[in-house]
Amino acid sequence: MCGGTVNGFSLFFQKGVLPVKVVYQTCCGVDVHKSFLVATIIKTTSGVQPSYQKKRFSTFNNSILEFKKWLLDNSCRDVCMESTGKYWVPVFNLLEDELNVTIANPKWVKAVKGNKDDTKDSKWIGDLFRLGLVPGSYIPCKPIRILREFTRYRYKLTSCRSSEKNRFQNALTVCNVALDSVVSDIFGKSATSVIDYLLEQSDNSINHEEISSRLLRSLKKKSESVIESIEGYQMTDAQKYRMRLVHAHMDYITSTLTDIDSMINSLVEPYENAVQLLCTIPGVDRNSAITILSEIGTDMTQFSNSKRLCCWAGLTPGNNESAGKKKSVRITRAGVYLKPALVQVAHAAVKSNKSPYYKAKYERIMKRRGKKRAIIAVARMILTAVYHMLSTGEAWNPTDLYKIDMPKPLKNKQKEKAVKQAMKLLIAEGLIKESQLVS
Repeated sequence: MCGGTVNGFSLFFQKGVLPVKVVYQTCCGVDVHKSFLVATIIKTTSGVQPSYQKKRFSTFNNSILEFKKWLLDNSCRDVCMESTGKYWVPVFNLLEDELNVTIANPKWVKAVKGNKDDTKDSKWIGDLFRLGLVPGSYIPCKPIRILREFTRYRYKLTSCRSSEKNRFQNALTVCNVALDSVVSDIFGKSATSVIDYLLEQSDNSINHEEISSRLLRSLKKKSESVIESIEGYQMTDAQKYRMRLVHAHMDYITSTLTDIDSMINSLVEPYENAVQLLCTIPGVDRNSAITILSEIGTDMTQFSNSKRLCCWAGLTPGNNESAGKKKSVRITRAGVYLKPALVQVAHAAVKSNKSPYYKAKYERIMKRRGKKRAIIAVARMILTAVYHMLSTGEAWNPTDLYKIDMPKPLKNKQKEKAVKQAMKLLIAEGLIKESQLVS
């Protein structure tokens, strides 16, 4: 850019290269770090030429409060800061009650290489913000943010427990225990009882009668297959000790998840109506509904339309086009927690016996675009439905539901009615005679 610098837009303004409109007469750009922050108050009195006032604060609470007082003393109520890790959160917590704080994605406030440092970054952020060039990121209210912390923690622990289950099952395979080939659930009551018996043995011998007595219900009929799958197993004391550790860790995670679920249920009480509303969507259970609400909240006015919400969730293809050529149409990496939850819901929706609506949509898209794209498309449909449901308060009822989920007798009746209307139209237009129809 000829004539422009990172230090400001003055050369552009003087030469009239860019049409500029000042959105915020007084605002502040903040560059947040772990131990300190640099703030620059920008005041525009006349035209577009601003005045700058810069100051540095620590990120301790008392210092952040001093920063807040400094802003209020200078009649600055619009603040913009970059979302740097989690360092912006303490600052946001202390400013949000009295000030309008905009959290910007780093890609929108990235400075030009070669002219970047801690003192210039805040000024650059402030310059972009006062001209309305920085779109703000969606930050839900504090109760939703607290709920989000628990749902994300639950997601991490669930993933960790799944890893431990795989580790435990792999340990059985290494020890020549093929129990998973006979039983459907290796962590069921019967299988767990048999594994406990193996871990208690001092040698690698087994008592067939003891094994049979530990089997429950339908597995009693498979006792011979169960014995055959574990006979001749090779398990050292060290391997047994490791398996006990893994199983104990699994039990601890399960108990922790129970406590987390109890806490989540208490936090979600004010939003119970919204949870029940989302549960009317095929494939959405209570846990999925809570996860979705914890990520997007209940106030849909934060998003201009459903497309913006889908884009924010990472379910929209990226726009990367140059010289009339599209370089990529892949979906973005946004929605690290929301997207997997919606994909899981989409998989459940296409298999749901509650309604064939999304199954029909999935099969139609799958024929043209493949299974993966079809699932993403269904996930986007579900999120679009969530947006409109939370906006209007109406239960799930798509406008084209009758075309897919219509009872067969009613569908036949509609066909007969359509045929009669078509015949009447043909007779009225003189294309056929009524006598021809009778014959």
